[in-house]
Amino acid sequence: MKRALPAALPAALVALLVLVVWEALVRLFGVPAFLLPGPSDIAGAFWESRDLLLRHAGPTAGEAVLGFLVAVAAGALSGLLINRSALAERSLYPWLVVSQTLPTVAIAPILVTWLGYGQLPKVLVVTLFCFFPVTVATVDGLRATDPDLVRLMRSFGATRWRIFFMVEAPGALPFLFGGVRLAVTYCVIGAVVGEWVGSSEGLGFLMIQDKAQFEIPRLFAEISLLSVMGVSLFLLVALLQRLAAPWTLVRDR
Repeated sequence: MKRALPAALPAALVALLVLVVWEALVRLFGVPAFLLPGPSDIAGAFWESRDLLLRHAGPTAGEAVLGFLVAVAAGALSGLLINRSALAERSLYPWLVVSQTLPTVAIAPILVTWLGYGQLPKVLVVTLFCFFPVTVATVDGLRATDPDLVRLMRSFGATRWRIFFMVEAPGALPFLFGGVRLAVTYCVIGAVVGEWVGSSEGLGFLMIQDKAQFEIPRLFAEISLLSVMGVSLFLLVALLQRLAAPWTLVRDR
């Protein structure tokens, strides 16, 4: 914690500088709030609508977290299957790559048409956003296992699963957490995209309404809240990595 605070200081100073310059330019040139609100206008809009914003933040956070967890589980299992089976690699991996060329924004309306306006299509959209990075990271991590360690374990009579749990899985964790950290930055975006397509609650639904009503300061407040949500989830994953697998962390320079 003592080293984390000084490390975060430069980023905090840059953020503070951007906010100060932003506020000064808006006031200096008299930019109206419905075009570009200043940080003070955004903070005021958040405070005035805090109950509404927090009420709609709950469904968005739930969809993002649930879809992210499903993506991590499915991605890790798919990566393990592809690594273990040459047939699975030849039959599944190309289609996983093809799936990433399909615009998820275009798939979301189809999911809503099929599954309705409930939580399920939003969770699936988040899963589609987050699934691929986890799968690729798992495959790459398992393939990066030192073959000499595997041969050494086999010489001691270790079973295939013992080799997996003692050599392959610990060696793949740095790759897996890299993919998970990348995926968690997508989950909030996926939830908002799902809510844009069809929803009656959530920050994405509220953003559509505020845009139509030119509630631009509150729209910026919603964007800021989504950003805070995404950063919080990223930091939570980083904390989990530090607690569960501290050896995967890069050494301090």
